[in-house]
Amino acid sequence: METQLPLLPLRGVLVFPYMVVPLEVGRERSLNALEQAMLGSQELVFAAQKDTRLDEPTKDDLYEVGIIGEVKQLLKMPTGGAKVVIEGRSRAIIHKIEDEGTYFRADVEEVAEDTEITDETEALMHAVVDLFELYVKNSKKMPGEASLSINVDDPGRLADTIVSSLDIRTAEKQEVLEIFSAHERLNKVSDILSRQIELLEIEKRINVRVRKQMERTQKEYYLREQLKAIQKELGENDDHVGEVEELQQRLAAMEGLSDEVHDKIAREIDRLTKMPSMSAEAVVVRNYVDWLLSLPWTVQTDERVDVAEAERILNEDHYGLKKVKDRILEYLAVRQLSRSLKGPILCLVGPPGVGKTSLARSIARATGRNFVRISLGGVRDEAEIRGHRRTYVGAMPGRIIQGMKQAGSNNPLFLLDEVDKMAMDFRGDPSAALLEVLDPEQNNRFSDHYIELPFDLSHVMFITTANVLHTIPRPLLDRMETIVIQGYTEEEKLHIAAQYLWPKQMENHGLTPEMVEMSRQATAAVIRHYTREAGVRQLERQLGTISRKVAREIVQGHRGTVHITVSNLAKYLGPHTVHHREAEQADEVGIVTGLAVTEAGGDVMPIEVTTMPGKGRLNLTGQLGDVMQESAQAAYSYIRSKASDLGIDPHFHETLDVHVHVPEGAIPKDGPSAGIAMATAMISALSHVPVKAHIAMTGEITLRGHVLPVGGIKEKTLAAHRVGIREIILPKDNAPDLEDLPANIRRGMQIHLVEHLDTVLELALSEKIVREKVGTEK
Repeated sequence: METQLPLLPLRGVLVFPYMVVPLEVGRERSLNALEQAMLGSQELVFAAQKDTRLDEPTKDDLYEVGIIGEVKQLLKMPTGGAKVVIEGRSRAIIHKIEDEGTYFRADVEEVAEDTEITDETEALMHAVVDLFELYVKNSKKMPGEASLSINVDDPGRLADTIVSSLDIRTAEKQEVLEIFSAHERLNKVSDILSRQIELLEIEKRINVRVRKQMERTQKEYYLREQLKAIQKELGENDDHVGEVEELQQRLAAMEGLSDEVHDKIAREIDRLTKMPSMSAEAVVVRNYVDWLLSLPWTVQTDERVDVAEAERILNEDHYGLKKVKDRILEYLAVRQLSRSLKGPILCLVGPPGVGKTSLARSIARATGRNFVRISLGGVRDEAEIRGHRRTYVGAMPGRIIQGMKQAGSNNPLFLLDEVDKMAMDFRGDPSAALLEVLDPEQNNRFSDHYIELPFDLSHVMFITTANVLHTIPRPLLDRMETIVIQGYTEEEKLHIAAQYLWPKQMENHGLTPEMVEMSRQATAAVIRHYTREAGVRQLERQLGTISRKVAREIVQGHRGTVHITVSNLAKYLGPHTVHHREAEQADEVGIVTGLAVTEAGGDVMPIEVTTMPGKGRLNLTGQLGDVMQESAQAAYSYIRSKASDLGIDPHFHETLDVHVHVPEGAIPKDGPSAGIAMATAMISALSHVPVKAHIAMTGEITLRGHVLPVGGIKEKTLAAHRVGIREIILPKDNAPDLEDLPANIRRGMQIHLVEHLDTVLELALSEKIVREKVGTEK
């Protein structure tokens, strides 16, 4: 017979028939269901949730078999909840659950208990009681008198009483609740008890094994102590004791340690004396103390502050690089007047092979500091900088502290190489860890996770190197003084090759000036036809190739001096591997010589534009990056807006397609520098007026035709000079950059500084096409 009763969902608890259970009710729907029950027969249906994590279960989240129970006591709490005591009456099948809005109401059918007891059932009851008593005896969670409460003659009630007291999952208890046959229910409880007893046996075996291991460790400790006593009586030395005494002597010999550091080391040595020498913890503490004693807490080298001697050393090791040399000499001059100045933090930025790392070595030699170098290229783990905590297996300090130990003094020159190539991942951001290292206001108490003591880095001269600036995080870049080292000119490379590289390669390969002679013209040919770089690394490699081949000739019996000239250079290096573009020979329509900067230095970059009948499309080819494409779009829009003033058909965008191409399409190109060059080429193609072949240009263009400054002026000017161009157009705001040009280049070049595209067109086109002044705003 079906009955309608309010339903109260249960979370993590189950009620069985004839069981009195206290509950705390706090959910609003459950409180409403209680109120409905108290208004009637005080009966409810209790159904367990399938997922205990749900705060607001739906009817699909409840089991379909529950308990009809009666509220015996209800106490409302001031906080809004209620405490109730309920008594389960019988099992019930839930046929339907209706949501009344504020509570659930269920159609339930009460299930009658099977009270028949057969001989088999009675035997099963005795077996279950015996199993339960064995479970209580082995379990530490069950009180011993729990088995005395199992004195029930009804088989179904016996099964319910036992399973309700077991520490098992709610889902397993629900399985027992859903078995209506008393005999089958006893069978299920018997299986559960057998499995629980087996788990208890496994747990007991594990505990015995752990206890034996602990007893063995204690026994070893006792025997070691006995061994120490015996060795002491026999007068034999204990290596462990000798090791501890050595550490104590090293600590006593260290002068000027702060109380914090001294006390920490002394405490760790004291801990070590109380540990078994072969224990794992003793090894960790011994390594830790050794690290603390190895660090140069107070050791300093005498810094050279003789500015004249330092200048001589810098000039001896490197040619050019005036700015960075001046900065180092300025620092030494201030140090000579004031001893309180903190070490500078310099960032040398430039293309590969310009001598950033070797320059740092020369600075260390010039200042009399020890030199330490670490490479940060590819570092992704913050612990590489700060170290690992001692709790980790194989923990050790970070690279900064390792470098200080390697230096042996607390005022070395510390080179952080490739600082622009760090990365970050789930292990942290190493660049963030460097913020403390490179901040003069913080690094006097640098904290390493392994050392756990503040280390003073304020006396260190940090120098970082990078190829580019844009990949260095801004907060890190803000802490450094940036010095840009530009690529070398051909003239500078000739000096470097003659004074440094060629003598070095001769020495490395066992050659003497009597054995080989290389002409200046041959060196210039190597630079021009066998290398394409801003630095001199590839040049040094090619000179090494020549030296090896000359060494072979001499070993094979060549008599006299080997002369390296332009005519026989191919014998040693093969055909030319680098082919430079030449300047355009004749004025042409739609062809402009632009200037660009690459990793190999400056280069000329011809820009070609052609028009064809079409619907006004602008085609851009040659692997152009986003910024370069936007420059072309801006130039195109400017031309459309000023077509009449430029002598161009105002409706050209309806009848002509414009194609802009930058040769060497396999090489990606980007940047705004080609803005005025692309605009001039497009105007030339649309107006059919040729562009002067002997002129090159660079500059960014705006929609109003203004010319904005760009970078790499020195490299671009040198590239134009190299291909024979003696007249260039530059943005007016780049005038200060001309001071970096060698004097002979400035004298031999005609440089036009412009502010507007009109001036560019007047200089670059062979005919005047601008009818009136455009864009007077500044």
